[in-house]
Amino acid sequence: MLRLGCLTLLACLLAVSPAYGAGKSRFTIRGAGFGHGVGMSQYGAYGFALHGARYDAILRHYYRGTELGSSDPQTVRVLLQSTGTASFSGASRAGSRTINPSRTYLVRRRTASQVDLLSAGGSRIATYAAPLQVTGDVVQLGGSGSYRGLMEFRPGASSGVNAINAVSLEDYVAGVVARESPSSWPAEALKAQAVAARTYAITTSKAGAGFDHYADTRSQVYGGVGAETASTNAAVAATRGQVVTYEGQPVVTFFFSTSGGRTENVENTNVGAGPQPWLESVADPYDNVSPKHRWKPARLKLGEAGTKLAGLVKGSFRGIEVLERGRSPRIVSADIVGTGGRTRVDGATLRARLGLLDTWAYFTTIRTRTVAATHTASGPRARATVTGSVVPARVGAEVQIQLRSGRRWKNVASTIVRRGGTYRAGVAKAGVYRAVFAGEGGPAIRVR
Repeated sequence: MLRLGCLTLLACLLAVSPAYGAGKSRFTIRGAGFGHGVGMSQYGAYGFALHGARYDAILRHYYRGTELGSSDPQTVRVLLQSTGTASFSGASRAGSRTINPSRTYLVRRRTASQVDLLSAGGSRIATYAAPLQVTGDVVQLGGSGSYRGLMEFRPGASSGVNAINAVSLEDYVAGVVARESPSSWPAEALKAQAVAARTYAITTSKAGAGFDHYADTRSQVYGGVGAETASTNAAVAATRGQVVTYEGQPVVTFFFSTSGGRTENVENTNVGAGPQPWLESVADPYDNVSPKHRWKPARLKLGEAGTKLAGLVKGSFRGIEVLERGRSPRIVSADIVGTGGRTRVDGATLRARLGLLDTWAYFTTIRTRTVAATHTASGPRARATVTGSVVPARVGAEVQIQLRSGRRWKNVASTIVRRGGTYRAGVAKAGVYRAVFAGEGGPAIRVR
């Protein structure tokens, strides 16, 4: 009898308790820009050039307080390839040995300080103390492209061979501009890119084993002679030897694709250690020519976002609250909010983990469910209650409840965010509803 009484009591409680609809969630990311946000925006420079600005004025705009100076001729060493066995053709000499430019040769690591030169069939021709220097008018490196200057082959740190292009600064810049900017862009934009690339090359170094730069975005994208075009080469020639200087010295000239409308102070990003007067935030009025000026919003379920942030979420993922932004809206610091607590991160971490184009980002989490109205002596006050939570939450902020009418949404109720980020509002009839917070619509949920 006691067990039956408990079951009967439970049934009674369920009969009078509110019935909960299935909850849904939506995590939305909106943002702008593409890149780290420091220095010259390439699309912004393009926009300036379309409006008649000269390359020197473009450079002064993005690198504050700078002037144009000159650099001495020098050699740049670029790591093109790390591979088990390298192959090349088009070379007339390997070390002191004359070889046939029409043939393909192989280079293989022999010891930590030696490499073997092999025929295409794998027969050893000679052994050289590293680096083996290969020369020709233009050397083709298998799997990479064609390059001016010397090709140097060194043993890798633990295995394989590193292929390094030792090339003059001007030839290097020609291979960079052609990869970093479309050749169809106005000449003044290409000239600005040439000066920025040349300056970056002489003021930075990755200090690798026998090389200064990578051939990709870890340094600058470099394509060698195979990438060169008439218009980009003309821009390099027109600015030959010119570099950006501050107080008479060449300075690091960071550049990137798209600013979103404003660049960022270097100290607010992960690309620089501290403030630099020529790398301060500036307005970028013509950057809207970029297709990445504003992103299309990305919408995920909370579980999907939580998976991307695995290891940083305490408990179950609830959302992201931005704590500090830079001179532009780029994120300096934020909290990843979980049911078990918060984790402090910087903008670069969020960009990497969520696959964002830039740290100029806004996050909105809206969770929604329905609760059946409670019956009283006078009948139900509403058909149901739409309730849930939002992140980031500001007590007193407005939440609109909307009802779908055909293809449109119609405001039917208004409520505010309460402590803990919760909200609730009664609705009078059946239909499909959603909550709208901070301009973002939450998941659609049905009231029956």
